[in-house]
Amino acid sequence: MTAVTIYKRSGQYAGFTIEGHAGYADEGQDIVCAAVSVLSLNTLNSIEAFTEDQFSGEEKDGFLSCSFPEALSEKAVLLLDSMVLGLTDIQRNYGTSYIRIVFKEV
Repeated sequence: MTAVTIYKRSGQYAGFTIEGHAGYADEGQDIVCAAVSVLSLNTLNSIEAFTEDQFSGEEKDGFLSCSFPEALSEKAVLLLDSMVLGLTDIQRNYGTSYIRIVFKEV
């Protein structure tokens, strides 16, 4: 199962972690893992390319972590809202056996 944790500080995005493999299909065939990877990495690439917002992160097999040290711009918030929407749709369509999203206040 892929565990997604969205961290918020006073209702604003503070970061997120994504860890684990969905287990929907064999490696290389897992559309749930592929969708989660595309959404999350494209979001970070878009924040980097289209905003001035700063973040730090770590990526390795089955793990992605990102933190935002300062309040985010409207553009970055929109990009993260879009990522969360996509991840939530995946959870709704494929079930919490494969992806589980939680929000934590930090």
